[in-house]
Amino acid sequence: MMKNSISKIINLLQKEYPDAKTALNFSNPLEILVATILSAQCTDERVNKVTKELFKKYKTVDDYANADIKKFEQEIKSTGFYKMKAKNIINAAKMIKEKFGGKVPDNMEDLLKLPGVARKTANVVLGNAYGKVEGIVVDTHVRRLSYRIGLTKNTDPTKIEQDLMKIVPKDKWFVFPYLLIEHGRKICTARKPLCDKCVIEKLCKKNFN
Repeated sequence: MMKNSISKIINLLQKEYPDAKTALNFSNPLEILVATILSAQCTDERVNKVTKELFKKYKTVDDYANADIKKFEQEIKSTGFYKMKAKNIINAAKMIKEKFGGKVPDNMEDLLKLPGVARKTANVVLGNAYGKVEGIVVDTHVRRLSYRIGLTKNTDPTKIEQDLMKIVPKDKWFVFPYLLIEHGRKICTARKPLCDKCVIEKLCKKNFN
């Protein structure tokens, strides 16, 4: 039943958001890695404003590895949690340089070794930079909508991902989170969802929490 419903949900959302994709701007694996780390607890719009200048200055793994942490903190300050993010990005760059030959890893196991990288970031990097899909991105929108629609009873991102991987067809793993993100931004907002304008309203369990 759930697999039948999920196919209908995906079809309806794909018609509604045919161009769904990551909103983060990037041009290589290193940039999407940095942008995704910066996007934690921050809007993609804000991250794109910051990276517009950041990516002009920091172009290589060496640039990040050798960055002055105090200066770097100020450059990314507006994304929030900037001290931790600066530390993670610089240390990730050092690890990429020392352990991975200066190349951002293209597999889940190695990406998860990098500071500041959990499954969400690893999935974003793999899917967008390398066209590899090993899981489903679970950000705040995906987390909220998956629970609200009734696709999971969990609130932990790792458990939500496992639940979604069981019901979402594998060929939709990459696009599915971006469909939910679009829907979460435009219709199924956190405080006042526009249920009367929702294309999947009849398939939604409306689990508000």
